[in-house]
Amino acid sequence: MPKRARIVLDAMGGDFAPHAVIEGAVLACREFPVEIILVGRQQAINNDLKKYQASFLPITIRHASEVITMSDSPLDVVRKKKDSSIRIGLELLRDNSADAFVSAGNSGAVVSGALFTLKRIKGIDRPAIATVMPTLSGHMIVSDVGANNACKPFNLVQFAIMSSVYSKYTLGCSRPRVAVLSNGEEETKGTELIRLSNDLLKQSNLHYKGYVEGRDIFRGTVDVVVCDGFTGNVLLKVAEGVAQSLGAAMKQEFKRSILATIGYLLARSALGHIKKRFDYSEYGAAPLLGVTSPVMIAHGSSKAKAIKNAVRAAMHFANSKVIYHIQNDLEINKDLHTIGKKPNLIDRVFGYPLKEKNARTDLPH
Repeated sequence: MPKRARIVLDAMGGDFAPHAVIEGAVLACREFPVEIILVGRQQAINNDLKKYQASFLPITIRHASEVITMSDSPLDVVRKKKDSSIRIGLELLRDNSADAFVSAGNSGAVVSGALFTLKRIKGIDRPAIATVMPTLSGHMIVSDVGANNACKPFNLVQFAIMSSVYSKYTLGCSRPRVAVLSNGEEETKGTELIRLSNDLLKQSNLHYKGYVEGRDIFRGTVDVVVCDGFTGNVLLKVAEGVAQSLGAAMKQEFKRSILATIGYLLARSALGHIKKRFDYSEYGAAPLLGVTSPVMIAHGSSKAKAIKNAVRAAMHFANSKVIYHIQNDLEINKDLHTIGKKPNLIDRVFGYPLKEKNARTDLPH
C-alpha cells in the first residue's frame, strides 16, 4: 500500500478561511490517501474541526500565531510575520515534515516565502505559477500567471520546460505541445521578448509549435502556453470573468419563457458537464514551479471543494517526482543556459550568460 502523502495546509489563507479550508481538509482526508497538517491559530482550527467528527482522520494542527492578509506586502512573510501560517507551513516542508504545501492566501507572500525558505531549483532563474485551464479537447497549462511581471526570454524557456514536465507527469500528456502567447501566428509579430523567446525555444528539445493567439488557446491546439506573469494573470482573470458572465447570461435566458425553461431541463445534464469543465474549483490549485519542494497556490475565493481538489493536486505533484524530472530536463537543455547553438546569442542580447542568478523577482500581492 503506497505511503500517505503528507500535505501542509495553510488554514488561515483565503477569503473563507479557516472554515472552508478545514472543511476541505476533512473532505480530502476522507477521499484521498493523505495526511494533513493544518497550520494556523490552533483554537480557531479546533473549534471548526469539532463540527466534522474528524477525530479519527489523519489531521494534525501546527499552531502559528500570525496571519498574512491579502493587503500585506509579499515580503512580510520574510521580514515581519515570521510566525505566520505561510512561513511555518513552508518551514515544515523544508524540514521534510511534509511532502507538499497548499495555500489559498496571499500568492505573492507564498512566492516570496518559498524563495526564502525552500530556494530555487538549481539552474532556475525565477519560479512560475502554472495554472491548469480547460480547452475543447482537455486541458492546458498557462505559465506564468502572476509570479513575474517582467521577464527575459530565457525565463519563458524555463517556464516552458517546467510546465511541460508538469503536464507530462501529472496530467498525463505524453508529449506536450508548447507555444508562446502572441498577438499573431507570424514570427514577425509580438514584442522583442516574444520573438527572442521563440528563437530560444526552437533550440530546445521541447515539442515547440511557435506562437498561439489568445483566441486559439482554448481550442486545445497546444498543451502549454508561456508568457510573462502580467499577461498570464490578465488572461486568467479574463477567462474567469467570461466563464462567470456566460453562466449568468444563460441563467437569464432560460428564465425568459416556458420554452426556454423546458430547453434547459432537456439540456441540464450537458450543461452540468460544461460547467464542471470550466469550474476552477475542479482544478484545485496552481503549482509554483521552480522551487525545490511542491508548493500549490489556490484561488483566494476557494471554498471547501476547491481546497479538497487542491490537496489532491498537491498529492499528485508530490508523488509524480516533478521536481526531479524538471532538473533532468534542465540538464538536457543546458545549452540554453550557456551559449546555445547560436554562439554568444545571450551575451549579445543581454550582456551576460543565462546562468546569471541575481535577477530580481517581481512579486504580486
